[in-house]
Amino acid sequence: MKIKKGLLILLLIVVLLPATIFTAGAQTKNPDRIRGNYAEKVNTVIGTKGKGKGPEEMYLEAGFTFPGATYPFGMVQFTTTFFDENKGFVVNQLSGAGCPHMGNFPTLPLNGDLVVSPNDMKGFNPQYHIEKAMAGYYKVNLGNSNIDCELSVTKRTGMAQYRFSDTANHATIIIGSGINATKINDAHITITGPGKCEGYADGGSFCGINTAYKIYFAAEFDVVPIVSGTWKDSKINISSIADSGANSGAYFTFKVPSNKTIQYKFGLSYVSIKNAKKNLKAENPSWDFAAVKNNAVHAWNNKLGKIEAFGGSDDLTTQFYTHLYHAFIHPSISNDVNGEYIGADNKVKKAVGFNNYTEFSNWDTYRTQTPLIAMLAPKETGDMMKSLIKFARQSGGGFPRWVMVNMETGIMQGDPTSIVVANAYTYGAKNFDTKAALEIMRRGAEVPGTTSQGLLTRPQLEQYLTKGYAQASMSLEYNSADFAIGQFSLQATGNKSVYSKYLQSAEKWKNIYNPERKWLQSRNPDGTWKNYNDDMRESSYTNYFWMVPFDLKTLIDTIGGKKFAEERLDQDFSKLNADYGQDWFAAGNEPDFQMPWAYNWAGAPYKGQALIRRIMAESYSNHDNGLPGNDDLGAMGAWYVFAGIGLYPMIPGYAGFSVNSPSFPLIKIHLGTGKTLVIKGGSENTPYITSLKINGKPWNSTWIPYGAIKNGGTLTYTLSDQPDLTWGTKIAPPSFN
Repeated sequence: MKIKKGLLILLLIVVLLPATIFTAGAQTKNPDRIRGNYAEKVNTVIGTKGKGKGPEEMYLEAGFTFPGATYPFGMVQFTTTFFDENKGFVVNQLSGAGCPHMGNFPTLPLNGDLVVSPNDMKGFNPQYHIEKAMAGYYKVNLGNSNIDCELSVTKRTGMAQYRFSDTANHATIIIGSGINATKINDAHITITGPGKCEGYADGGSFCGINTAYKIYFAAEFDVVPIVSGTWKDSKINISSIADSGANSGAYFTFKVPSNKTIQYKFGLSYVSIKNAKKNLKAENPSWDFAAVKNNAVHAWNNKLGKIEAFGGSDDLTTQFYTHLYHAFIHPSISNDVNGEYIGADNKVKKAVGFNNYTEFSNWDTYRTQTPLIAMLAPKETGDMMKSLIKFARQSGGGFPRWVMVNMETGIMQGDPTSIVVANAYTYGAKNFDTKAALEIMRRGAEVPGTTSQGLLTRPQLEQYLTKGYAQASMSLEYNSADFAIGQFSLQATGNKSVYSKYLQSAEKWKNIYNPERKWLQSRNPDGTWKNYNDDMRESSYTNYFWMVPFDLKTLIDTIGGKKFAEERLDQDFSKLNADYGQDWFAAGNEPDFQMPWAYNWAGAPYKGQALIRRIMAESYSNHDNGLPGNDDLGAMGAWYVFAGIGLYPMIPGYAGFSVNSPSFPLIKIHLGTGKTLVIKGGSENTPYITSLKINGKPWNSTWIPYGAIKNGGTLTYTLSDQPDLTWGTKIAPPSFN
């Protein structure tokens, strides 16, 4: 999901994050150096800025990531926010979602007493100087006040350690309750005792859509304040214990202790203040910041260590682990320690025997992130599928597309959740009710009017069923979803008749093929052609053309064969960072993700191998503006990981990989099956494959079924700096029709 320009003009007056202190590393080649602390290899600043030339363009090619601390699949993101960092450290922001959102309960330490109301908290200029930005831990110095701020988290709580200057006598810490990244209507905060407060706030909006979730909060300090109170708009309410509404909050003024350190911690819940307190008591009952940090780092090392990449340069290694980190941030756990969560029907539910998850950017993540986490973390991924099934049942019977907390936002198009579920299953997440999942998939695909929270699962479904097409890009999304549903039916239930039915439906892409132009094109309901670039959501007709990943052979044959397809791809890749409407590749745009691997079907795999290296080198970097587009809850991060290991999950619902050359001399992937896949022979600077062996036997295809490697084994590559025009061209990769 990408942010729209009109909306962005409003947010681009924000002061974006300062340039990263991380610089390009030496070209270290010692494989042993990356053993150990994987969390340290993450640079969370990557993607926190854009490449625009002026303030009004800074969103261009921006990752919309955050630099602060979070936990793998955790509820809390304790961080400055992309959308107005001057407000301080917020408790939630999604990784790479490209519209202002969340940013609840911002907090900021200040020197001295509070003499002016913080109001909307936009009047501060903290001047963040980043000292450490790694997985699970964030340390900055506030340049305007010389306050050191250290942040870390548990799954459902956050903790800060603020160290004031040696000359500081008084300090104030403010907490905004009626403030987030958008506009809050309902908020309340109460000071419940010396150095303690609690409250709630609504979710504001997201991409212009009301997100009426409520977030609950309980916080405390380890030092007793000498003064506390609240504020509302421009008025400070001295000694007040409660305030409500927009632009409100609480403040606590302290006599700075001799060690100059004040600690702050909070618990979150989307159910109740009572549960926020339970979460805090269960996960962080003491005042040991080092223990919280070490626990978060350990959790990240456990997840990031699922892939060990040896022998790359410092820059390549940092980028690889940062993108793997992004892929493990979401979806986010939504149930409290007692199992309670808010369902899609706005009623309190209880997760028994599983964890409930939210934050599903499924239009983005089905392509890359879902297969990756299913391979590496099948238990959590299976729980995520349970969560989606329950959401559908609670919300009207259809799958949602884009979920924030317990709200179906309806963002984006197609039927992506059917693909998410099919991909999760085929790549190893089996611990969910497959019969229920198939019923929901089929209802959304066969019954016009099926909804989730009143929003259609498949808009234009009746036309799609009767005429064989919807709007072009939407129709192509439905084709991929139909193929995935068919595969899921076959794999999970063995139902060949349902498989055949949906395979046939997936071929409806042929109904929008214009033979005169040799492009896929949108049609009016009466069958006449629309303008060639109409209805191409967030991309162009040249890029959506290739979005038939399950039947590329037929697509290529239809336009005149491999040579014609190769030349068309060459033209597409003459530019790598096109805007949505331009007729070139856009590295930061999900509909384009699979395009480089189309060369494997066009008979020129060597071109794809070189191109993917070019994209990694030119569109990504170890800098704050080092992403070509929104991370979109790990979708872009997972793309980079797959590109780096040389295996891309091309076909929806069908487990296997389109091959490119790996970037590291040695990679060990610890799969969810308990087995290890070893990949040898990669190189950062040598892109061309001349041979490949699987477990010592020659492999001459650009496609590797997941079944061939899911129980471990060894892939051994021989690479060259000169292209091999024949390797991988004799055995065709799969196509289905």
